[in-house]
Amino acid sequence: MPGTVSGSRNDLSERRHQIRRQHRVKIIQAIWRTVVISGLAGGLFWVAVQPIWVVKAQEQIIVKSGEQLLSPEAIESLLEISYPQSLWRIKPQAIANSLEEKPTIAQATVRRRLFPPGLNIEIQPRVPVAITLQPVSKVTSQSPRQNSPAGLLDGNGVLMPLEKYKLFHPQIKLPSLKVIGSPEQYRSYWSQVYPLLTQSPVKIMEVDWQDPNNIILKTQLGDVHIGAFSPELTRKVKILAQMRYLSAKMDFSQIKYIDLRNPASPLVHMNQINAKDHPENP
Repeated sequence: MPGTVSGSRNDLSERRHQIRRQHRVKIIQAIWRTVVISGLAGGLFWVAVQPIWVVKAQEQIIVKSGEQLLSPEAIESLLEISYPQSLWRIKPQAIANSLEEKPTIAQATVRRRLFPPGLNIEIQPRVPVAITLQPVSKVTSQSPRQNSPAGLLDGNGVLMPLEKYKLFHPQIKLPSLKVIGSPEQYRSYWSQVYPLLTQSPVKIMEVDWQDPNNIILKTQLGDVHIGAFSPELTRKVKILAQMRYLSAKMDFSQIKYIDLRNPASPLVHMNQINAKDHPENP
């Protein structure tokens, strides 16, 4: 029995020594780990504060719109960055959010570039689908009606300044569709109206929205009065498409205007002297 007790005490003592050694090893490993991490962090901080990681001029910023590189003038008009500025203090997402607030830009992506240090910015511009025209209030015999361009309109009704858009795309081919009137009158309806205009087999060149109670479409068949915007617009555009087959019955060059304000009873008003209104039900 005494031998057994002595052996148990020796085992217990040896186990305690092992636990102490393991504890010391863990402490040493933790210290080394802290030293290594601190060294790496300090090294990274030292590298980060070196003058090389500074955006000193606009030339260090590359901006692409699609495949096209933007000019320095366009970049300057887009960005609000003070120089010099540490590359690490620049917040790419904040810049992207600021760019997307501009009416000419639909989406923006901003990334830091390490070699050479700077920024890479990619923007997706809004696609213009129509030219907005500001009506001239006074018309004289010496100065016939001429509507001045006010801007560009995308498919969702977002108005874009013409000159700023040209700054990004100087070679842009302007859309052929024109819209006359105050944008406040048609902006909220445009996303519904534009798809109907593009799907119409009758070519529509102009939308006159000066009178919101009587919208006038300038088409290949002549002027078409469609009244105020309403859910019946789809039906009116379909009726207009059917009326293109009337060329065998009448001379479209003599049409004053087509009245589709009441789609159940479309009317064709002629230009001929003493001509009567011709009701047509396609």
